[in-house]
Amino acid sequence: MEDQNDKKQLSIEISEAVAEGVYSNMAIISHSSSEFVIDFLRVLPNTPKAKVKSRVILTPEHAKRLMLALQSNLQKYEERYGTINGDVDPRSAMPFNFNSFNGGGEA
Repeated sequence: MEDQNDKKQLSIEISEAVAEGVYSNMAIISHSSSEFVIDFLRVLPNTPKAKVKSRVILTPEHAKRLMLALQSNLQKYEERYGTINGDVDPRSAMPFNFNSFNGGGEA
């Protein structure tokens, strides 16, 4: 039986440029049978155009793990800082009628 202390540790490196992060106020999620694609965009007020600032491609299994991790972290956040607006409808915040491809949706 494997003990918790016997598990291998992963060493993670991050470049200075990646560590700065990218601001996004919109995400478009699309998928095929083998992958999920999340495009992170920045929408500026009164601008009919948005630029994709980052794209992340995930396997369906990793997309589900990401969803569960986000749910867990949102729950911890709300326990500490209070409830985030409970009526969050991603489509109500969309400045335009964006349609995703491959049966995906917006977030």
